[in-house]
Amino acid sequence: MYRGREGMWSWILHRVTGLGILLFLAIHIVDIYLLGWPDLFNKLLFLYRHPVFRVAEVFLVAAVLYHALNGLRILLVDFWVEGTRFHRQIFWAQIVIFLLIWIPASFLMLSPVVFGR
Repeated sequence: MYRGREGMWSWILHRVTGLGILLFLAIHIVDIYLLGWPDLFNKLLFLYRHPVFRVAEVFLVAAVLYHALNGLRILLVDFWVEGTRFHRQIFWAQIVIFLLIWIPASFLMLSPVVFGR
């Protein structure tokens, strides 16, 4: 089930997105720690307004969304008796749901950068 094809790719993407989320949490903890120095914190706020940061947020949402949906897929495969039989179909359903949520969310998140609103 995990050698090649959908099972292996979902396993790899789950680990990569988990590491990405962990990296974001580490950066966020450092960021919150800087609240103890308000002047330094205020000087670094320009980072949040930069377009590159907005794009990074889109990828963060993608990582969290994929990780969460894949967690639900793993639950289905592990606890549903027929889960292993339909794991490929469940994977592709997960990808479709991911794209249906992520594409509009990305558009909304990037519209201020692209359209200047």
